[in-house]
Amino acid sequence: MRRADRLFRIVEYLKARRNAVTASELGQELEVGVRTIYRDIADLKASGVPLTGEAGVGYLINPDYVVRPLLFDDEELEALALGAQMVQSWADPAMALAARKTLDKITAVLPDDLGESIRQATSFSYPSPSKPTLQIDFTSLRRAIRTQHVVEISYVDGVGAETIRKLRPLGLTFVAPIWFLASWCELRRDFRNFRIDRMQWMEVLDEVFVSENDKTLEAMYRKNEKEFRQ
Repeated sequence: MRRADRLFRIVEYLKARRNAVTASELGQELEVGVRTIYRDIADLKASGVPLTGEAGVGYLINPDYVVRPLLFDDEELEALALGAQMVQSWADPAMALAARKTLDKITAVLPDDLGESIRQATSFSYPSPSKPTLQIDFTSLRRAIRTQHVVEISYVDGVGAETIRKLRPLGLTFVAPIWFLASWCELRRDFRNFRIDRMQWMEVLDEVFVSENDKTLEAMYRKNEKEFRQ
């Protein structure tokens, strides 16, 4: 269980009971040790949760206390707003829409003062004239990465030579203003990065690949790091 989930469950467990609850009882409920509960209680108190009680006696919480679903400071809110704007500026329309919807959902559950902080963010991102035009469906490529479908592309390199490549799409990297596809290239039998803006066309094949330890995105990063250090 994630720590954040455990803290939420502690609060909900205490709210559901009128009598003091001991750390031992909480530990049994959450399947963790008493020391872990003591640390969690201390963290909850430090974050402003209205807990009363002490070790060996038990803990109570005001039953009217409402858990704020999201807690952010001003810097975190500005980072969220700017990040969503950058996605809208540089990603495909489907991801841009997802970014806007995500920010709307976050804003909707924040207290009014914090929601206003997002709406009045002072950092902005706008589309750049240097943003390349893509010939392929970027949304379909992202979906192929998630579903592990092999893709076939026509690719033009830096000197204008065109080749047909069959790839296992592994992930995407953005180095403004260029998107790169990290992949396993069946032609070269090795990892390759391909600029998305140099793909002339792309077909998502019915073929689904199974992850292999030596052909994953993590393996590609390890190989690149090793070569960089040599």
